[in-house]
Amino acid sequence: MRELVVLGTASQVPTRTRNHNGYLLRWDGEGLLFDPGEGTQRQMIHAGVSANRITRICLTHVHGDHCYGLPGVLSRMALDGVKHPVHLHYPASGEDVVRALVSVASPSIDLRLRPHSDAGEIAPGLEVRPLRHRIETYGYRLTEPDGRTMLPERLAAAGITGPDAGRLQREGVLRGVRLEDVSIPRSGQGFAFIMDTAPCEGAEGLADGVDLLVAESTFSDDDAALAAQYAHLTAGQAGDLAANGGAGTLVLTHFSSRYGDVGVLAEQARARSGRTAVVPATDLDRISLPKRQRPPS
Repeated sequence: MRELVVLGTASQVPTRTRNHNGYLLRWDGEGLLFDPGEGTQRQMIHAGVSANRITRICLTHVHGDHCYGLPGVLSRMALDGVKHPVHLHYPASGEDVVRALVSVASPSIDLRLRPHSDAGEIAPGLEVRPLRHRIETYGYRLTEPDGRTMLPERLAAAGITGPDAGRLQREGVLRGVRLEDVSIPRSGQGFAFIMDTAPCEGAEGLADGVDLLVAESTFSDDDAALAAQYAHLTAGQAGDLAANGGAGTLVLTHFSSRYGDVGVLAEQARARSGRTAVVPATDLDRISLPKRQRPPS
């Protein structure tokens, strides 16, 4: 199961229809919760998401709309008796804020603090890169290793059946049959999460080639001056980011409360997104990662 569960889409202040930020990425056996703002615990109930699913919590920065829901989420995990380790990733400069938030949460879960202060891999397949905002901010990128797609017709012709196919994948050769003879290359899937930033190299690197890109779209292109003043992206700039990186699907979110209808933001992003599909997020949306295209044999 690989899908994004949108728990909230509002920036700075919630609205009648938008909760503060909150995004849960279900990625195989992991559950990565990004930027839990106020009300995230309640939104999880509405979305049918169990706190037991969360294995990592990733904060881009410590502005309140991206982290004030943390104590409630941690307390719910304690109440539900979560036994597995939970890793909390955040910028090192936010240490005091994070520890204050953790201190008011119910104890008893195995919470492991993982501050970072530079670009790089912070867990297997999970990396961060610095963004350009008013305080230290990082975006996240999750990728799986490239692999190979087995071709049933070639396996049958080579006499490889059942468990032997898995053995061939693990060992690379079986009874004179090489893995590359019965399979083709398959690119690993990728996901990027980019919040609160002006256009920058870090955002470009995170967005490069991912299947699903979640990016803030705080302001309309008509309010570009405000976006520059507060170090945010406009909808069109989010579209540029997706197009330049060749992303498969762009999910727009983190909308300013000044926009009751975000349709105009989606159109501005589409006008500049090239081949990238654009989805304006709505609270409680479930968005599956796009299927990987099978390359020609």
